[in-house]
Amino acid sequence: MYVCSPSPVPTERFQFNTKALYLKMPSTPNYLWELEDLLGQGATASVYKARNKKSGEEVAVKVFNNTSYLRPFEVQMREFEMLGKLNHINIVKLFAVEETGSPKQKVLVMEYCSSGSLLSVLEEPENAFGLSESEFLIVVQCVVAGMNHLRENGIVHRDIKPGNIMRLLGEDGRSIYKLTDFGAARQLQDDETFISLYGTEEYLHPDMYERAVLRKPQQKVYGVTVDLWSIGVTFYHAACGSLPFIPYGGPRNNKEIMHKITAEKPPGAIAGVQRKENGPIEWIYELPVTCRLSDGLRTQSKAILANILEADQEKCWGFDQFFAETNNILERMVIHVFSLPQARMHKIYIHHYNSVAIYMEMVAKQTGIAPERQAYFYEGHLYPVNPSLQVHHLPKTAEQYAFILIGGESEGPMGVIYKDPAFDFPRFLPNVDVPVDCSVAKNVVSAVYQTLRVTESLLTCQEFILRGTYWLIENLKAECRRIAEKKSAVMSYYNCMSSINSGSTRLYNVAYKESDKQDQGHCQKKLQLIRNTLSSCTHSPDKESKLGFLLLEVTKDQDHIRGDTSTDRLKHCLQKMKLIFKQFKKRKHHPRLSYNEEQIHKLDKINLGNLAKKVLTIFQDVVQKYQAALSEHSSRMRTITEIRSHLGVVNGYLATCVQDLQSYEEALHNTVDRLAQRIQQTCLVQPNLSPIPLYHGPEQQQLTVGMLKLRDQMKSVSYELEKNNSIIERLNAS
Repeated sequence: MYVCSPSPVPTERFQFNTKALYLKMPSTPNYLWELEDLLGQGATASVYKARNKKSGEEVAVKVFNNTSYLRPFEVQMREFEMLGKLNHINIVKLFAVEETGSPKQKVLVMEYCSSGSLLSVLEEPENAFGLSESEFLIVVQCVVAGMNHLRENGIVHRDIKPGNIMRLLGEDGRSIYKLTDFGAARQLQDDETFISLYGTEEYLHPDMYERAVLRKPQQKVYGVTVDLWSIGVTFYHAACGSLPFIPYGGPRNNKEIMHKITAEKPPGAIAGVQRKENGPIEWIYELPVTCRLSDGLRTQSKAILANILEADQEKCWGFDQFFAETNNILERMVIHVFSLPQARMHKIYIHHYNSVAIYMEMVAKQTGIAPERQAYFYEGHLYPVNPSLQVHHLPKTAEQYAFILIGGESEGPMGVIYKDPAFDFPRFLPNVDVPVDCSVAKNVVSAVYQTLRVTESLLTCQEFILRGTYWLIENLKAECRRIAEKKSAVMSYYNCMSSINSGSTRLYNVAYKESDKQDQGHCQKKLQLIRNTLSSCTHSPDKESKLGFLLLEVTKDQDHIRGDTSTDRLKHCLQKMKLIFKQFKKRKHHPRLSYNEEQIHKLDKINLGNLAKKVLTIFQDVVQKYQAALSEHSSRMRTITEIRSHLGVVNGYLATCVQDLQSYEEALHNTVDRLAQRIQQTCLVQPNLSPIPLYHGPEQQQLTVGMLKLRDQMKSVSYELEKNNSIIERLNAS
């Protein structure tokens, strides 16, 4: 039996086919591309992914169409000239300007950004409610740096929008965003103004919108701040996942109201929405609760948005202030703080050179806990904060390694602030409409992503509640032990003083007449008051028992949280839903389905709906457990607060006893010294006078022997007093 092997392909034939392929594919002398590799398309040009014919390096080529050549020659050349002047990591690089074979068309060969545009990132279901905080800050940093480079070269872009901000992944896996499409860019005159119009209408300054979109005649001169308006809309879009100004029916369908919203926006407002046809405009002054930015960053971002989304060009910030304020945010370090009384995570944006006192003031603004009442745990231990130090001396924090703030009083834990994702789950229509179904599927997947994030936040909150409570209880148990040890030392101190007082009292009774014993009576009363105070320092054993019981509860709850599988189950559902959505997107390109394809499509809709119901069921279970955990936390915090208050009172009583005993010890030493002088007087003889003994015979001997014994007793207890005092000082310092 013979096996026939395939005939080898002649080298010449292969080379011929390759050349033929080159001839069929659009190309320039050094680059070629396929029409299917379209990256983007505009009114005057299309952008393709291309390859270098020799090295295979991937680039982006911008191929201009016939419409572009109808423009004045200087306008055609403007983009080439602009890109030739620019060289910055946050500006898409221009490698070459070439021409296609036939017909001759200009081609810009540029840096290829493999991760699409910021718009494509925002169109992903994962980012339907805005970018994560870390990614948003990267966008801000890159856009600000790129715009600063344009300003240094005297260029205004005039078409800033997410679609013109390309994304590239760096070697470290972090995003790098780059400004592109300089077809509208132009060199500024000395007065930094221009008259011509360009841009995308949703991102246009209202003055430009009025003339370019509404076609109303006007002779306004536009300043460079129109770029700031576009940046403001872009930043809002990146932070929230939606445009800030939305008339009923959408910006493209209700242009008059769109202009009205942008032109009449009141100072401080950062968004405006018309929810009903011919209805009022709802002005919005805060970023929405669905936004993924922390309170600390929202507050600072809101101030920037309010001042660059300003229709009056005279009131709008200039670029210098914009750069100063954005860099002021970007240069700050972040300190993560979980407020145990509020059961809420905070991020404090602060300069590394600021003092800890300033940091504590910023914490007070976000939490309501005054600086003098703030105490912190870090990694299980009380962390002593020194207000005079700079914040860079504080330990590094992160999401999972945050400071846990205790102190202050709370009416009850606030917990995580969120919008119930159930409101964002759309319903499928019964009929088959592939484009509509695809849109609904995307919204469903977006809602599941948000549900997953909220679930993770609720579980993380519970983890920090239990972690902080555990540390706090352990600290209180140690405090109980310290107070018990301190009370024992104070009692020993008291017994020493009482013993010495008994010896001095016996000598007093012998040495003094009844009328001279007022001082000794006063000392007795003072000692009794100390005794009464010590009796008030009742450290109830049930306090420690309560703490032990709470600790067992917390440990048990920690085990439950660690074993929770809610996020894994949600991720499993999400993966299935993403696969269905992927199929919907494929069918969207071929909306006319065969009978079998239509039946499969209907079943996919049913599966997607069932998975959405499962997601909501899992989430509702998580919410119920979370609310129960908040209620339990509130109860535990009340008990812990009572115990802390009790321990504080006992500690205060003991401190008072120590002060009183120290005062009494000094008085007792003075009394003993006076006694010694009194006894010595019994043996003195005044000059030229006969002796004046106060006591005779046995009484004198009794006083002398008693004083010697008292002196010996005071010496014998001095070591015990030093030991007790060192214990008390150590416990006061701990």
